[in-house]
Amino acid sequence: MRKRLIVQKFGGSSVANVERIQNVAKRVAAYKKKGNDLVVVVSALGDTTDELIKLADQINSDPSEREMDMLLSTGEQISVALLAMAVHKLGFEAISFTGAQGGIITDAAHTRARIIKINTDKIKEELKRGRIVIVAGFQGITLNQDITTLGRGGSDLTAVALAKELGADECEIYTDVEGIYTTDPRIEPKASRISAITYDEMLEMASLGAQVMQSRSIEVAKKFNVPIHVRSSFSDKPGTMIIEEVKKMEEVVVNGVTLNKNEVKITICDVPDRTGIAAKIFNQLAANGVSVDMIVQNVSRLRQTDISFTVSKSDSQKALKLTKKVAASIKAGQVIEDHDIARISIIGVGMKSHPGVAASMFETLARNKINIEMISTSEISISCIIKKKFSEKAVKVLHEKFGLAK
Repeated sequence: MRKRLIVQKFGGSSVANVERIQNVAKRVAAYKKKGNDLVVVVSALGDTTDELIKLADQINSDPSEREMDMLLSTGEQISVALLAMAVHKLGFEAISFTGAQGGIITDAAHTRARIIKINTDKIKEELKRGRIVIVAGFQGITLNQDITTLGRGGSDLTAVALAKELGADECEIYTDVEGIYTTDPRIEPKASRISAITYDEMLEMASLGAQVMQSRSIEVAKKFNVPIHVRSSFSDKPGTMIIEEVKKMEEVVVNGVTLNKNEVKITICDVPDRTGIAAKIFNQLAANGVSVDMIVQNVSRLRQTDISFTVSKSDSQKALKLTKKVAASIKAGQVIEDHDIARISIIGVGMKSHPGVAASMFETLARNKINIEMISTSEISISCIIKKKFSEKAVKVLHEKFGLAK
């Protein structure tokens, strides 16, 4: 009889200190005792990645992306080695791998590399020997042997990609909360756990600010139909299943509210109203790896217009520099940067067949004197840019409006 293969991923909060590492080791050992084969993906301890970024900033505020990858990849190396030691102490065989040793080959886009392929031969050899294989998340290696990282939350992507490539029976993502909630429970204590959610909804939630899982990992899971179980490292309660389809979904109009405070709005004033100008601006940003999110162009009345767009905070310095350069070349006016914004979003597959959802959202915000600066919609989500000071209030009033409380 074939052994079940389980891929488990433990985030930074799950391995934040010695006690928590030992707790993870016990959980892993318990699964092994039941006769399962295990591949365990681990993030860096606690806030290690943020601390390494701060350290780099003290040395050089504009460091090489290649060297940042060299630096940040060390966080996961520490955690996999410590977890392997903790598992050994419990009497089980384990071996730790870096992303490179785990066969994760990526392109050369440092700090946000994409996985090209995974050579799982070495992992399979160790599984045959009965060992628990512990792989560093968030990292890989190029064909030129340069270390890369997969972007914030990249350990999720490592786990899902390995689950797909190994044909795992389960992919479990362990975090510090008991699954996916209707909104962040730290903002709204009345948030309720969602027992099952579709890939599409989770992808929207992740890309719009929910910090439980990386959006790229959901894309891979959806593409290859890898079911994911999101659950807590600190309890045995069932979490949330992320799957292709959820029954009775049409009855649910809105399934969640997300908040993202990590965006910056950039506005180019007095842009000449000529064909091809917008393409020139956004081609320049795309060519330099800057992802633009929401875009608003004002109506032109005097052959000039303002164009506003949002980017992630991590890209804001690069985006501002590039935008100023383009603005000068097209003879536009000043470029304004606004850090005092937040994105509030509602998500739900059921929105497609229920008219009036957008009107309800806008009316609720207006009734609470929350002004909307930008709007973006998709089939299953509506997002608004608002001032940051109103962001948590917006979460609470929308959560209540759409009946998402426990």
